[in-house]
Amino acid sequence: MISRGRGFSAVRVLILSGGSLAAIASCPALAQDTAAEEGDYAEPAFAEPAFAEPAYEEDAALPAARGNDIIVTATKRAQTLQDVPVAVSVTTEEQIERAEIRDLKDLTTEVPTLRVIQLQSSANTNFIIRGFGNGANNAGIEPSVGVFVDNVYRSRSAARINDLPDLERIEVLSGPQSTLFGKNASAGVISVTTREPQFDFGGQAEVSYGNYDAMVARGIVTGPITDSIAASLGGGINIRDGYIRDEALDRDTNERNRWFTRGQLLFEPNDLFKVRLIGDYEKTDEDCCATVLLQNGFTGAAVNAVGGRFSDPADPFADVVYSNFPSTNDIENWGFSGQVDFGYGPFGITSITAYRGVDSLTNQDSDFTSADLISENSQDLDIRTFTQEFRATAEFGPASILLGAFYFNEKIDQTNDLLLGSDFRPYADLLVRAQTGGAFTAASVEQTVGALLGDPAQFVGRFFGDGQGLDEAYTLDNEAISLFGQVDFEVTDRLTLTAGLNYTKDDKSFTTDTTTTDVFSTVDLVEVGGIGIYQQALSTTVGNALMLGRPATAAEIGAFAGANPAAFGQIAAGSQAFADANATNPDVNPLLGLQALQFLPPFQNVPNAVESGKIKDDDLAFTLRAAYDLSDSVNLYVSYATGYKPPSVNLSRDSRPTPADRQALVAAGAAVPNLTAGSRFADAEESEVYEVGVKGNWGLAQVNFAAFRQSITGFQSNIFTGTGFFLANAGEQQVTGFEFDGTMYPVDPLMLRLAVTYLDAEYTDFQQSGVGDLSGQKVAGVPPIALTASGQYTHEFGNGSQLIARGAYHYESPIEVIEGLPGFIDLGQEAAIGAVRPFPRQVDDVSASLTWVSDMGLEVSAWGRNLLNDRYLLSIFDTPIQPLSFSGYPNQPRTYGVTARYKF
Repeated sequence: MISRGRGFSAVRVLILSGGSLAAIASCPALAQDTAAEEGDYAEPAFAEPAFAEPAYEEDAALPAARGNDIIVTATKRAQTLQDVPVAVSVTTEEQIERAEIRDLKDLTTEVPTLRVIQLQSSANTNFIIRGFGNGANNAGIEPSVGVFVDNVYRSRSAARINDLPDLERIEVLSGPQSTLFGKNASAGVISVTTREPQFDFGGQAEVSYGNYDAMVARGIVTGPITDSIAASLGGGINIRDGYIRDEALDRDTNERNRWFTRGQLLFEPNDLFKVRLIGDYEKTDEDCCATVLLQNGFTGAAVNAVGGRFSDPADPFADVVYSNFPSTNDIENWGFSGQVDFGYGPFGITSITAYRGVDSLTNQDSDFTSADLISENSQDLDIRTFTQEFRATAEFGPASILLGAFYFNEKIDQTNDLLLGSDFRPYADLLVRAQTGGAFTAASVEQTVGALLGDPAQFVGRFFGDGQGLDEAYTLDNEAISLFGQVDFEVTDRLTLTAGLNYTKDDKSFTTDTTTTDVFSTVDLVEVGGIGIYQQALSTTVGNALMLGRPATAAEIGAFAGANPAAFGQIAAGSQAFADANATNPDVNPLLGLQALQFLPPFQNVPNAVESGKIKDDDLAFTLRAAYDLSDSVNLYVSYATGYKPPSVNLSRDSRPTPADRQALVAAGAAVPNLTAGSRFADAEESEVYEVGVKGNWGLAQVNFAAFRQSITGFQSNIFTGTGFFLANAGEQQVTGFEFDGTMYPVDPLMLRLAVTYLDAEYTDFQQSGVGDLSGQKVAGVPPIALTASGQYTHEFGNGSQLIARGAYHYESPIEVIEGLPGFIDLGQEAAIGAVRPFPRQVDDVSASLTWVSDMGLEVSAWGRNLLNDRYLLSIFDTPIQPLSFSGYPNQPRTYGVTARYKF
């Protein structure tokens, strides 16, 4: 047997080229076949551990796989990128280092088909592949893009990869992947792979310094503990000053303040059995994320009148904002996992057990001004997730079989507090005057409403009060199981047919305990206004009957009713009919203009007499594929696949019963005041894709191309309304397009790469969006063209050192950021959609690096990202409690710095 330290078998050379540990262990025959193809020699399965080791200093002489020769595990089997019949983009450790990619959102400059958006807080990240994806900002909505780190599903993942010091590669799988990856891969998968601990001592350390006083330090050490146990331990920090100035607080925001630690143990007693244990902990404590005002409605003067200031809508990229308290993020993300691999002959078994937790405490100044309009908008979110996966593989002649089961159990506890501030009453008083043309003030509204309800003093001093607001609490329990299998059958040595099936059963139960102390928002202005209309009509009609020339007083009405009961009955009935017909008419009911100021109405809690708070669903997803080796250099494939994402729950203050449930609640007398219809949850997403692909590898040139038509029926749209989220199913969202990724090596020192994604995305059916019927409209935020062009030149010195120059350009064609603004829908759909048209997004991102690499393992790099300081908006949304105003999140400006790295 070859020792673990310096083996030179074909299997080891293959694995050191980038193979995946777990998948090779779970599919030994494939590892054996691949080794035979590359080295014309294959040892019996598991003759030595088929486990990857990093190329630390002692392995530096071994050639690294590149391009289509890289080993990937997109199908949970170890194959080269050339051979895997799936549209997958791979970013290696070297690419990540040369491009100074710190977060998954930076990865978009390398993978044009991927978009990553970080918005409301440091923990809210939205992943989008081929224009499909959601799940950020609302804990009840599961993502459409599944994120896996070392085969462990992360149901709620921030955009960080800096906490993975032993990163090996990142695979982005496009299109539905539900057959092998379960319920939350209806749009695609991001799979992150790190290295296992090694039985040879080694490691690496890295320090970096950049503008905004950015400092990053991280490192890892690995080595043997015994002959059968190896370990690794890593850690690091990431700190940076904010790049946006908060003038009101005299401090910077959008900073970085993060640290992490990660440890692994590898137990390998023999060549058949392996156990890998991983524990990680990461901490974030930073101020984030600033927004800029893009348009003032009619509230700007009122904000200024109470002493508040806001960012300049005429210059949204001045990087200056105004707040009255910092927006804080205190987030802990931790977990443990254990993977067991066993293989003998043509059989393999893998078990992956994981338990993860997220503890997130955030607070945002959500009025985005220096006025104290909202004194607190905090969220305390706890997520606990347990997953268990079993996989078994077998080889029977031309057939490769994979069977598996996946269990998912997650518990979410979320509390929110949204409280009005000390400036809100004077601010609301100005809005009341504006909304009613000066007919009312805050004080007179209190008196009028009280009088109409029988007590003129009952609301005095109680509307728009400091400290009033919403106290929210939500729970969500989710349990799911998936059973899956896939068969690859080699019809000939060139043709392989694949069939896969996944059955998923998903159960959710949710509860809410939300109360409002915002007194004004509890008043039914339709009912109160109807009372006033009735009284006015009655008084006027009786006055006319008595020929008074004025409305009758209460005493006169009483006397008339006593003397003329029949006539009074007719007058009263007519007055009531008039009131009923006009209570919702703003020309007759002057109080209706104040409904826009009822920001926090009473919440209909669940469960209740009509809504059980329970959702159950199941689905069958499948894959059919044919792959044909046209030659030794060109592979073709054609596939059809379906995907599934179960129903999602709206855990926000805009969670409301459906129209039918609202009607039932009203009929049962169980409805809270001012209850309007909306959505509690969105039904399941079901996706499908037709795809044809070509992969070519001619050594000096490598090409991957996929053309597809992909659609999602019931796409779960999640639109921010200014106070909460409107969750609804689109009838169908469809995209037709292609992905191209080509690499050339015209001369040995030079590498050229072009990656292009073209997407024609539209809503073929979306009648009930937050901004009206969008059927036939293009999907906002999905650029038709996204591309990355890069080049890297390596100069070899005679002493063994290298100088590596790299440059890249990332482009996204102009596109509207969002479909429209729900806060404008009362003005009509064109107003809701047209408000955002002046703010399209186009991306022109240039990055570069120059790296010196010594033969002793030391690297020094100077780098820059977004060198042209290209500025654009990541998102646009209705500004809270400022009607007809909207704001946006700006992207990060130019960054640059130097990095020193040592590998040993």
